[in-house]
Amino acid sequence: MRIGWKLAAVSALALMSFGPASGAPVQGPERAITDPKSVVSEQKPTAPVPVADLYFSRSLADAAWSPDGKQVVLATNLTGRFNLWKMSVDGSWPVQLTRSDDRHSGITLSPDGKWVVFQSDHGGDEMYDLYAVPLAGGETTDLTNTPGISETCARFSPDGRYLAFTAKPKASPIGEIAVMDMATRQVRVLHKEQTADNGWRVAAWTPDSRTVIANRSDVGSTSGSIWKLGLDGSATPVTPDVKVRFSAADISADGRRLSVSSNLKNGQDQAGVMDLKDGKLTWLSPSPWEQTAGDFSPDGATVLFSSNVDGRLDLMSYNLQGGQVIKAPVADGFNVPASNSASSFSKDGRLLVLHEASNTPTDLWVLDRTGKASRLTNLSLASLDPARLPTSRIVHYRSEDGTVISAVLMVPFNLKRDGMAPAVVVPHGGPTGQTQDRFSRTAVALASRGYVVIQPNPRGSTGYGMAFQNANHQDLGGGDLTDEVYAARFLTETGYVNRKKIGITGGSYGGFMTLMAIGKTPDVWAAAVSMYGIINWYEMLKHEDASLQAYQHSLIGDPVADKAVYDADSPMTYIRHAKAPLLVLQGENDIRVPRGQAAETLKSVGATVDAHYYAEEGHGFVKRENQIDSVQRTVDWFDKYLK
Repeated sequence: MRIGWKLAAVSALALMSFGPASGAPVQGPERAITDPKSVVSEQKPTAPVPVADLYFSRSLADAAWSPDGKQVVLATNLTGRFNLWKMSVDGSWPVQLTRSDDRHSGITLSPDGKWVVFQSDHGGDEMYDLYAVPLAGGETTDLTNTPGISETCARFSPDGRYLAFTAKPKASPIGEIAVMDMATRQVRVLHKEQTADNGWRVAAWTPDSRTVIANRSDVGSTSGSIWKLGLDGSATPVTPDVKVRFSAADISADGRRLSVSSNLKNGQDQAGVMDLKDGKLTWLSPSPWEQTAGDFSPDGATVLFSSNVDGRLDLMSYNLQGGQVIKAPVADGFNVPASNSASSFSKDGRLLVLHEASNTPTDLWVLDRTGKASRLTNLSLASLDPARLPTSRIVHYRSEDGTVISAVLMVPFNLKRDGMAPAVVVPHGGPTGQTQDRFSRTAVALASRGYVVIQPNPRGSTGYGMAFQNANHQDLGGGDLTDEVYAARFLTETGYVNRKKIGITGGSYGGFMTLMAIGKTPDVWAAAVSMYGIINWYEMLKHEDASLQAYQHSLIGDPVADKAVYDADSPMTYIRHAKAPLLVLQGENDIRVPRGQAAETLKSVGATVDAHYYAEEGHGFVKRENQIDSVQRTVDWFDKYLK
């Protein structure tokens, strides 16, 4: 039974008082159900956080060490654009390396320390070129300059002669591993993929600079394997041909071992070390929760891994000799190695860590070899004092069929338990994604203004095992929408929230869920803001990139053979039933979602709707003025219709 069908015809009152669950619960890690009455609003002095302050507290997209360990290169939006900056590890004002309206990320440095290589698209078009800029400062060079090919995730070989990266032609659903000879700038693909649904990504180079360790995975992230791709054209699988996920993160300095993540053990990704000689896999610290393998330390003594416990990420180190596991000495929240395309270790063993939490914006921290942690950056405005901001809590509730759902809950200060507070449900993007205990500017903006904010991880989310991740396939906006509706029910059961004052907002798949919710469960929601949300999967298929088309096929099937699924899973089927006032926000250059359909459809039936489109933005907003404007419009919309 498609759980979502039942919801369209029932009233808000019925939704808030469902009887026994139906169907079989989807399994995930064991969690205790939260008593809604245990939710408490702290009594503290408070004031609305200015929306502009949230975005003048800068963000980080990436960071990497200079080879000598004296500097760090950052991709940050100090100027309102994600460009590259460098700063001394001993402390200095950042020096700007690149200047552009387009976003820069994917930092890797040449081993001789002369060049910084990064990726950038153009106006949000998601077609990336690779660029190089001198670390000492100077002109930026477009290394690839290929309008029809997107190049990402670059890594230098240890000898600096080659640059390996993923190259994806615009018309292709997959990317392959290419290598550039830095002396001649000639590029060649190392291995030609024979299927249309398995893409490649660089993990590491072997120490001799002759072989790339590469990850091959299907577009639905349900299976993956690790390969050796030689510069001589050889292609050798490292992992067995089984339908599970394997991916490599790093290779040890002696070339003998890989750090790997795999769900081979129990259906949940776990971190391990694989011996390249005999293929033996050693699990580091088995857990029911998701883990991700990380870098080896330069001396080979330890290997990193991240432990994702219900949306909170701890950074751990594993001693390869004695087996001891040590948690990095940073505050709880979201803690990961800072670099996306290079080692997060300096050559002398210091570790670069990205830390943030629900009430703490992103900053870089450095951990020395003794474990002492020191903050390298201070990107937040003084007005965002963590002591004056609400903190999140992870809560658990049962959905209609008994499935346990985790959610990040943020409760404003000084609420009375009188059932009068407004609230907002925030679905995440993906759907193969997860809301984690991070600094959500939208959640902070709303919570500091008196809105109870809940961010659920419904079925289809990552972090809770493959059965949970696959539970919404060919049922988008069905069971997962039910999980969102039950988040609204949980809010009312706390005693704080007025069930007639609940809004919903999200971006991308969260925008899809917003549109699906107001059309399919119209009596639950009092207002909605959809940011670049999918309304029609048929139209999405026509406009999106080939890789996204393949991903869509993995979620809901073929538009001809599975026409009934496409119809049932498209908000367009239900949107005319919407009652909640809707605001639509989207970039003009969105290559994924055709603009205007939701707003135009609702206008045609006389509904309350407004729309705003941002120039030179794609699928999401990266320019500071547009980020500020989008959140301010969201706050104003909810203030108008929920207060």
